[in-house]
Amino acid sequence: MLRNQIDKIRLLFRKDKESYFCFYKILGFYPRNIQLYQQALLHKSTSIRSEKGRPLNNERLEFLGDAILDAIVGDIVYKHFEGRREGFLTNTRSKIVQRETLNKLAVEIGLDKLVKYSTRSSSHNSYMYGNAFEAFIGAIYLDQGYERCKRFMEEKIFKNYIDLDKMSRKEVNFKSKLIEWSQKSKVEVSFELIEQFLDEDYNPMFHTEIRIEGISAGKGTGYSKKESQQNAAQAALKKIKNDASFKEQIEATKAQNHLVEGATVAEEEGVEENTLPEEVQEPDLTSTTNQ
Repeated sequence: MLRNQIDKIRLLFRKDKESYFCFYKILGFYPRNIQLYQQALLHKSTSIRSEKGRPLNNERLEFLGDAILDAIVGDIVYKHFEGRREGFLTNTRSKIVQRETLNKLAVEIGLDKLVKYSTRSSSHNSYMYGNAFEAFIGAIYLDQGYERCKRFMEEKIFKNYIDLDKMSRKEVNFKSKLIEWSQKSKVEVSFELIEQFLDEDYNPMFHTEIRIEGISAGKGTGYSKKESQQNAAQAALKKIKNDASFKEQIEATKAQNHLVEGATVAEEEGVEENTLPEEVQEPDLTSTTNQ
């Protein structure tokens, strides 16, 4: 409280105090390093560069914010749902930190009006605001620390916009999301049941592996085939989101597979053209008579 009063007094002598007041309305406190928050709202499409010529955007802050957000939401969910299984806690956290939810939260607190981007990219990036929300969390963490960041999530976000009990009951179909992604990316996805066993209480368990273009993308276990597929799909989506080298591997394998398929089709077509069916015989020109 005292710190906020001191920061408020300092603001009176700043030229850019309007920006500080703008962020105060969202945060509930005054930023110390306002440049962090401004950078959190810079989409890479803006092509802004620093004095040293480096690209200036929110991607690094988004990376940091993603990790901090996972920790904070995990902390809140763990304490709220005492005695619940790890799978339930993981699924509930995933529903909160998924892009659709973060996108809505960004709009709710007004970040969508502050994000800077090129108009060309806006129609191709439906999760731009959710990404900015993560970057904003990264900025809070760097500027104020973990505890202030957690307090922001508890008092400004959860208290006003997230009903944890309701959110925990919400169905999220990770399998459908993965299939939708595969169709947009034009890649092959398969769900394979690789193991079926009994747990320590003799309940049947299922173990599913997801392969994308033949590459292992994620595994999941559950008390039904459906649950194991959902957990595997969730793991695969997380890997796609966080592992750039994995996505590059998928693209390279996809290109290689298409080359092999193309060569096979061309070879088969060549064989068909050069082979006459047995019942079709060339006409005997010598037997033709003039009438």
